[in-house]
Amino acid sequence: MVYMKSKLMKSLLFFALIIMITLIFTSCNKGQQDLPKEINIGILRVPNDETIAIEQGLFDKYFSDKGIQCNFIVFDSGVEANQAFASGSIDFATMGNINSIIAFVRNLDVELIWIHEVLGDIEALVVRENDEINSINDLVGKKIATPFASTSHYILLNILKEAGIEEKVQLLDMKTTEIVAAWSRGDIDAAYTWQPSLGELIENGGRVLISSEDMLERGYITANVALVSKNFSEKYPDLVVSFIDCLAEANDIYLNDPERAAEIVSRNLGISPETALIQMQGSIWLTREEMISQKYMGTSEKPGNFVRVMKDTSDFLKAQGFIENSPSLEEFSEYINPYYIEKSLEKDDEI
Repeated sequence: MVYMKSKLMKSLLFFALIIMITLIFTSCNKGQQDLPKEINIGILRVPNDETIAIEQGLFDKYFSDKGIQCNFIVFDSGVEANQAFASGSIDFATMGNINSIIAFVRNLDVELIWIHEVLGDIEALVVRENDEINSINDLVGKKIATPFASTSHYILLNILKEAGIEEKVQLLDMKTTEIVAAWSRGDIDAAYTWQPSLGELIENGGRVLISSEDMLERGYITANVALVSKNFSEKYPDLVVSFIDCLAEANDIYLNDPERAAEIVSRNLGISPETALIQMQGSIWLTREEMISQKYMGTSEKPGNFVRVMKDTSDFLKAQGFIENSPSLEEFSEYINPYYIEKSLEKDDEI
């Protein structure tokens, strides 16, 4: 009788152990299943931290061990990225801050989580070398191409407005590739665009009349930023932090060794390292600490100056008729979310 009780007890313990192991395995497996199998990231072909991260395989470093594949979709501008956000086909996207405002105004369920770079002479207004255009006023009656609803478009509008000739030029909405082709055919007199198409215009008989760096000194701030779908960020906040970690590591490569970063970018974009370096030096790259300083995004507790920049820019776009309403300062402070950068920095402190 004692023997049978002992045998029964051993059997019960054995089955209990099997159940515990099964539950642990199921729980671990469920944790893996809860993660997405892939992440879709909209990118621009520009010399920035994201390009470095892609070329260096950093997205694989941060996501492959989680069983996640990163897919990169190239867009010509944020216009296409916003269309993809609207359709639910992407999780992250890079775009100019102008299109990030348009995304917000159109109630796309996204939030701004990163500033790739503040734009300087990486964007500029180019005229032909042999044309007698030596000042903004000389553009009267000319055809000027730019991608509408872009950072270039915003700066160009302000340049023309300051000169009082916004109604005296013909603006043409073109993609960057279309601008290069139209320039080669002689269809346009000037263009405001960004690298690498800017470099192609200069190489093909163009010269810079004024750049975004010149306008930055006058207080017109533009930047390339990263947005994330809130449907994604609310489900996978830790993955958004990993995305930030990835960009931060790529960003540090440039800040610590610009020549090495230029070599990496040159391989990805098919340009020379020298050209890549010149293009990268045409913008301001920020550390995570700078990004969440009061000069830029600020913190979760105290929004920074970039909130005001976005509001002022939004007001301008509304006045120009490009958007129907301009969100409030408080709404922009909720839209710009430094939380994930803060968490990324906290992880560094724990190491």
